[in-house]
Amino acid sequence: MSEGPKQTKYTATRRLLLKSKLLKKAISMLAAEKEQNKRERDDALNERVPPLNLSGLSAQELQIQSLTQKIWEMKGTKQRSKLKKVKKSHDSKFDALTECKLSSKSDFKANLKTVKKEDEKKEEVTDWRKNVEAMSGMEGRKKLFDAGQ
Repeated sequence: MSEGPKQTKYTATRRLLLKSKLLKKAISMLAAEKEQNKRERDDALNERVPPLNLSGLSAQELQIQSLTQKIWEMKGTKQRSKLKKVKKSHDSKFDALTECKLSSKSDFKANLKTVKKEDEKKEEVTDWRKNVEAMSGMEGRKKLFDAGQ
């Protein structure tokens, strides 16, 4: 083959012109594809969900507003009794507080569950030296042998 520099079939200006034409065509095809997708989505939505009937909505809104006004008027006509202020002396306040404290303590103690504490049986600790002396010699070994049988 030829060992010289690689020659291109197209000149630089021709390549630039072709590239720009390809980009313009791609942009136009992309825009057309987006428009097609949008139309398909709108058609699917119109097919699945029927359009809303908005003709009677204004009459219903007026009716709802008039009914809510009537409800608020009925609530307003009802008169509430006024509360009177009652004076309390310091002694009565103090007595009420002490009664609450005393009753809560007694109720608290009454509601507690009682748990009986079991005393652990402790073995009496004997002098270990007496035990060693008793087991030493032939007599102690005989006792161990007899206990094993």
